[in-house]
Amino acid sequence: MNRHDVTEREWNAIRVFLPAERNGLAGRPWVSHRNVINGILWVLHVGGSWRDVPVEYGKWSTIYSRFRRWRREGLWDRIMKSLLRKLDAAGGIDRRLWCVDGTIIRAHRCAAGALHSTRETSDNQALGRSQGGFGTKLHVLTDGAGVPLAITATPGQSHEAPEFENIMEQTVLRIRNRRRRPKHIAGDKGYSSHKIRDWISRREITPVIPTKSNEHQRPFRQSIYRKRNVVERTIGWLKEHRRIATRYDKTKENFLAFVKIATARKLLKLV
Repeated sequence: MNRHDVTEREWNAIRVFLPAERNGLAGRPWVSHRNVINGILWVLHVGGSWRDVPVEYGKWSTIYSRFRRWRREGLWDRIMKSLLRKLDAAGGIDRRLWCVDGTIIRAHRCAAGALHSTRETSDNQALGRSQGGFGTKLHVLTDGAGVPLAITATPGQSHEAPEFENIMEQTVLRIRNRRRRPKHIAGDKGYSSHKIRDWISRREITPVIPTKSNEHQRPFRQSIYRKRNVVERTIGWLKEHRRIATRYDKTKENFLAFVKIATARKLLKLV
């Protein structure tokens, strides 16, 4: 058993989301879903190419085709959202403080060149050039304990502020209900704008965002702002997965699928 393979507890929790396996039928040898998941996790942690997946998990093309098919069917998104709802129902989401931040993910040379004419790809593959080089900006929203609540991706040169409302809408934990809203939302100076502060205040949430040097200085709770480092620690944890620390995938959807798989595995340890 590889150290990255799913445990019995993890497998029992996610197997209900997977399609029925084809057992006892004629044709090519069938690779079990569990072996496929383990092969995908190997790629996620090690960062190797699909062709280098150990043969013990099955043929690499089978593992890649199922990864891609399940991504198109929204499997990874469903697993992540279901685990978040389960954790929320158990009272495992900290609503005293939510934190948001963005980070640059450098793209490998092989990440470029996606065909935009295919139905599978979109016009925006979240790739662009910034001071950090050619890459993707990953936006992460967490609760006060560092639990990932939503993740989005934009081109590397994009700013964090325009993506704020989108990532807040992406979380499955809706904040329209007054009792379910976080008490504070914290972000660094990149989120300092009247539009963002007004968006937060209209929902009766307290913004914890420092002002820039060229702005009118506004008071904010520095004691709460110090806790914002939980989102930075979560980003650091995500980058421990080599397939996330460097973007090798041509399409934004495939790259985000790996981020959701890593997030789902973290949630499995909490539910």
